[in-house]
Amino acid sequence: MRLANRLNQFQRLWQPSLGAPQQATVAELAERCFCSERHMRTLLRQAQLAGWLTWEAQSGRGKRGTLTFHTSPHSLRGTLMEQALTSGHSQNALELTRLAPEQLRHLLQPFLGGQWQNDTPTLRIPYYRPLEPLRPGFLPGRAEQHLAGQIFSGITRFDPDSAEPQGDLAHHWQVSPDGCVWQFYIRSTLHWHNGERIETHQLQARLQLLLSDPPLARLFASVKQIEVPHARCLTFRLHCPDYWLPWRLASYCSRLAHPDNTQLGSGPFRLVAFKPDLVRLECHESWHLQHPVLKAIEYWITPQLFEQEMGTSCRHPAQIAIGDPDELTTLRPVSNSISLGFCYLAVRQHGSLSRAQARRIMQIIHQSGILDTLPLDENLITPTTELVPGLTIPDWSPHAEALPRHLTLVYHLPGELHTMAAQLERYFADLGCTLNVLFHNAKNWTGCAQLAGADLVMGDRLIGEAPEYTLEQWLRSDVLWPALLTAEQYAQLQTTLNAVQAEPRHAQRNVGLHRVLAALMDDAVLTPLFNYRYQISAPPGVNGIHLNALGWFDFTRAWLPPPEIREEAGGHGPGALP
Repeated sequence: MRLANRLNQFQRLWQPSLGAPQQATVAELAERCFCSERHMRTLLRQAQLAGWLTWEAQSGRGKRGTLTFHTSPHSLRGTLMEQALTSGHSQNALELTRLAPEQLRHLLQPFLGGQWQNDTPTLRIPYYRPLEPLRPGFLPGRAEQHLAGQIFSGITRFDPDSAEPQGDLAHHWQVSPDGCVWQFYIRSTLHWHNGERIETHQLQARLQLLLSDPPLARLFASVKQIEVPHARCLTFRLHCPDYWLPWRLASYCSRLAHPDNTQLGSGPFRLVAFKPDLVRLECHESWHLQHPVLKAIEYWITPQLFEQEMGTSCRHPAQIAIGDPDELTTLRPVSNSISLGFCYLAVRQHGSLSRAQARRIMQIIHQSGILDTLPLDENLITPTTELVPGLTIPDWSPHAEALPRHLTLVYHLPGELHTMAAQLERYFADLGCTLNVLFHNAKNWTGCAQLAGADLVMGDRLIGEAPEYTLEQWLRSDVLWPALLTAEQYAQLQTTLNAVQAEPRHAQRNVGLHRVLAALMDDAVLTPLFNYRYQISAPPGVNGIHLNALGWFDFTRAWLPPPEIREEAGGHGPGALP
């Protein structure tokens, strides 16, 4: 805050004349800056030594001196920000931005994206909301899920170049013929971010803590015991076969923190700062896999910037600018994709709707044009008729059943479901049905007391690197399903999932999951609404930026071109350092 205070004081001195020379007494200047005359003399001396202004005092008490300015608050702010960033004080730089929200984009632009400072490649990402704490287990936000994968390691991991999980903390594993004993062989060169060696019993302890969490206990219901038979071996003994186990251990929710410190991991980046306006990661030099090229990643949390540009800060994915400051005017999309995740509508099975009425509602959604006419940015969503590629909605015969006179809809974030709920409310009213719309202000159903009384629910289902497995995880762990299904239906669902997980062949397990999901759609329990369009923009020449399943990119694969070196003969080439 010291730099921000000095800039504040300078602005109070500069404001009355807008930079023109001033005649004033020390007492008048001290009153303007809310400080003592003694402190005012110190401030003037420091500002003059820094070259910001010149103060020519006149001898004699009460005499007016002359104050001459050599810079403006706006120029000084940029200079101080650059000095703070060069010295590694990102928090000071962010404090300076708060003094000029009306100029925020112009002020921040030179410092966002990819920068080399003190020969350190650093990526700064402007982000539209504070990030939620990274706690073990399930996380609701897409950005938080991605961060967990960059900070923490798992026993196994997903690799974009492979359809099946790969080794992470474990370099190899084997399974008994009956599928009930899994042995994971732990690497011998593992370190936590604080430099401490990773011991296998620490991984065992953290896994046991994770399994005490009810949603994760449901996910790992087949696990009977976790043992350490050897210093470099972790054994899982199961009640019943579960060939999804390597997938479960690779999921972000199973990433392992230090047993005594939930913010201490062993992934490619270590967490250095986690504040409401700044999150900073730095490369973990003892990471056991291929080392990142980037040294640091910073999230600059600037909601006011997004509010100025978009009028809202609740719905858009991160827009990441990467490259030299001079190139920011040439931003263009470098990677885009349609998300596999989807927003959905589901019907509570012991509510007011018959199966025929539920089917009619789903036909209305997909055949009336509601999804195609939502008043949303056309580049933000795309209507879908698939839960996952190849798994389409049923082709029912037309249903004309009258709807009940009253229905209750409960939905949670994202913000686009506000618009969808309003559309349904108007459409149902034309059909003689009053829709009571309730909003659960969260990204999942945890703690939603209204869920038990809903007839219809809408939500968002993120899909990770393994689509079928991610949906199996959803069906097993989400509190939505016991609230949505009857007790008999829920028990049958879990029994079916147990049968699917006992299939050793990956392709056949996926087929089994497709059958489960197809039955939910055919029974009018669930239907997809739309997918999101993910996009990252950057200047030309950026390397290693490819969208992953969560709409982010692997920080370990990104790299920034180094700044051009000054020519030996003197002068500066385009983009050269001054």
